[in-house]
Amino acid sequence: MDISIVVPVYNEEESLGELREWIESILSQHSLKYEIIFVDDGSNDGSWKVIEELSGKHAAIRGIRFRRNYGKAAALHTGFQSASGEVVITMDADLQDSPEEIPELVRMIREEGYDLVSGWKKKRYDPFTKRIPSRFYNWFARKVSGIRLHDFNCGLKAYRNQVVKSIEVYGDMHRYIPFLAKRAGFTNIGEKVVQHQKRKYGVTKYGMKRFVVGYLDLISISFIGRFGRRPMHLFGTFGTVMFLIGFFAAAWLGGQKIYFTIHSIPMPRVTQSPYFYLALTAMIIGTQLFLAGFLGELITRNSTERNVYLIDETINL
Repeated sequence: MDISIVVPVYNEEESLGELREWIESILSQHSLKYEIIFVDDGSNDGSWKVIEELSGKHAAIRGIRFRRNYGKAAALHTGFQSASGEVVITMDADLQDSPEEIPELVRMIREEGYDLVSGWKKKRYDPFTKRIPSRFYNWFARKVSGIRLHDFNCGLKAYRNQVVKSIEVYGDMHRYIPFLAKRAGFTNIGEKVVQHQKRKYGVTKYGMKRFVVGYLDLISISFIGRFGRRPMHLFGTFGTVMFLIGFFAAAWLGGQKIYFTIHSIPMPRVTQSPYFYLALTAMIIGTQLFLAGFLGELITRNSTERNVYLIDETINL
C-alpha cells in the first residue's frame, strides 16, 4: 500500500462523497495505491451511514466509528494505528484541504527524505478574528518547540509510517504532532505551502476556546518532553534554591538578633519582621517542591515505560 489517508469526521455527511471522488480523481492519475480511513468521531448526523455506503461500493474505503465524540486527537491516533500505507496523509473532511497536494507531499517524504511534512495555509479564507490569534499562537509554538513551522494546526500533513506508529496522540495534542515526532527522534520535518479552500458545507467545529486549550497543551507537552522522565531535575532544583533562600534569610535574621542582644542594642522581635515570614514561606515552598520532585521520581522509576525507547535499526542481533 502506497498511501493511507486518515480523515477524522464529525458531522460532515454532505462532503464525504465529494471528498472521496476528489481523492480518487487525483491519485488515479499518479497510479498510487491508497486507502481512505474515515474515523467517525461520534457524529450525530448521517456521516456514518454515508461511510457505510462508500465502503460498500469502494474497497479502498475503511471506516471506524466512535460511540461518542472523543476529539480529533483520538480520531487521528486510532486512524494511525490502522494505517498500513508507506506514507500516511491526514486531512480534514470539510473539503478545505485539497487532495491535489497529496502527490507532492508523498514525493517529499519518499524522495527528499522527510519524516513529516506539514502543510502551510499561507492564504487563508478564515475570518479576521480567527487569523490573528492563529498567527500569535503559531509564533508562540515555534518559540517553545524550536520547530520552524508557520502553521502547526494545519490538518493536511504527510508522515512516514514509522512516525505515526511511534507517537501517541491524546487530549488535544493533534496540534503538536510535529513536536511529538521531534521528541520521538524524527527531526527531519518539512513544510509545504498548500491551498486552502473555502468551507462548502456546514460550520466550523472550533471556536476561540481552542487557542486557550492549545496554549495550555503546548506548555504541558513542553514540560513532559523535558522533564517527564526526570521530574527531580526541575522540582528538586527549584525546591533547593527556594529552601536555601529562606534558610539564609532566617539565619541572617537570627544572627542579627543575637548580635544586637550581645551589644545591648534595642531590636524588635524577629517574628515582628515581615522578612521572617517570607523566609519561612520560602522554606516551606522549597520543601514542598523538593518532595514533589522526589515523589515524581519514584513514580517515574516504577513506571513500566521507564525504559521504552525507539530503535531505528539493528545489525547482527
